[in-house]
Amino acid sequence: MVHIGILTISDRASRGAYADLSGPAIRQWLERAIISPWTPVPRIIPDGFESVRRALIDFCDQDRVDLVLTTGGTGPSARDETPEAMHAVIEKELPGFGEAMRRASLETVPTAILSRQMAGTRGKTLIVNLPGKPSSIDLCLNTVFPAVPYCLDLIGARRIETDPVIVAAFRPA
Repeated sequence: MVHIGILTISDRASRGAYADLSGPAIRQWLERAIISPWTPVPRIIPDGFESVRRALIDFCDQDRVDLVLTTGGTGPSARDETPEAMHAVIEKELPGFGEAMRRASLETVPTAILSRQMAGTRGKTLIVNLPGKPSSIDLCLNTVFPAVPYCLDLIGARRIETDPVIVAAFRPA
């Protein structure tokens, strides 16, 4: 069974000042897209380098999840330090993920150019940073998820199968 970490990074949501909409949006998208058995491992943490770094390490090294999808903390504000924490945690960066998400987002949102989303691997875990807005999350997952199952295969994670009507995973022959 595939284990997927869903990490919401938000000062206000972590304090309970407002309801987290982004983490549930990720989970709902995954429920539609994945047909193989999987288990969500959700967490909400405050913004900040150390908070994000620690959560990512815990997901990868202790929980041994196959995939971590983060939401939030990728903008240019002072507390947005998700990419910096990612660089401290990952072993290999996969720049195509961030490039593809920004390209897709720029078609509808001019401020997508401010996004610093990225992806990388740590051991047998793929980590992908997503935007914080639910509608943008759907767009970005639709854009990059076709490559996720094959990436998980390549790094030795558990196999994931998708519904080809929602997202056609690409695995070269």
